[in-house]
Amino acid sequence: MEFLRPATWDEALAAKAAHPDAVPIAGGTDVMVEINFDHRRPGRLMDLGRIGELSRWETDGGTVRLGASVPYTRIIERLGTELPALARAARTVASPQIRNRAGVGGNLGTASPAGDAHPALLATGAEIEAASVRGTRLIPVDDFYTGVKRNALAPDELIRAVRVPRAGGPQQFAKVGTRNAMVIAVCAFGLALHPATRTVRTGIGSAAPTPVRARTAEEFLVAALADGGYWEEPRPVPPAVAREFAALAAGACVPIDDVRGTAAYRRHAVGVLARRTLEWAWEEYRSTGGRDTTTGGTGGAV
Repeated sequence: MEFLRPATWDEALAAKAAHPDAVPIAGGTDVMVEINFDHRRPGRLMDLGRIGELSRWETDGGTVRLGASVPYTRIIERLGTELPALARAARTVASPQIRNRAGVGGNLGTASPAGDAHPALLATGAEIEAASVRGTRLIPVDDFYTGVKRNALAPDELIRAVRVPRAGGPQQFAKVGTRNAMVIAVCAFGLALHPATRTVRTGIGSAAPTPVRARTAEEFLVAALADGGYWEEPRPVPPAVAREFAALAAGACVPIDDVRGTAAYRRHAVGVLARRTLEWAWEEYRSTGGRDTTTGGTGGAV
């Protein structure tokens, strides 16, 4: 196995162009597991650990540009206000040691349906910054997942950053696992309220071949909140609305039976998580009187 270790981003792009089969690693927490269990045997590994810009983030207006290698620990400690759903998801990743190394770029590169970051990225409407020697493009997260552990990157592209809109309203994330740490999700659910646009976005993990949104559930909830004037006068969401939202979210799943859970359990659990995250997020929205307390204004554009 050949080991490439570029010192700069330009060197990394040149190496990837010359060797499209090279598998990038930063934290290595996904790739090394696959190699150790002989599930994958790449001809080349490309270590991106020397490229400092991948471990930095910056705020550009209403967006946080998160370097692909920013560790989950840093997201928890420094970005909990700007990116609450992603910070909540980060807290559920593996162990403190892994959270100190692993980043969102690795989750996206692996594109496992069980990746903890995916539901939050879908719920917030993130964009993936993909770069090659040919230039840079932005891939909407809705278009990024193309199949089981497959993504929309071209063979010569690397993930440089993820652009995540700053929260303009409450966000939640919840996950079911067989224990509280060091566990792959049985299923997970992310939800974000976007008061400025009167919309809701969701993300489901580990309950379909790819991470998915519960679009029908979103459309139902948006219509119910608008018809009842709930955005303007934040009252409790009626139980019937919460139940229907949960049922529609469960219906968005295409789960399988495996050692971690049955398809029936996953579908049921996603419905429970959808209802609970809606209740938590809406109660937070109500407690502020409908004001945006995350960015200091009256709502942020999505």
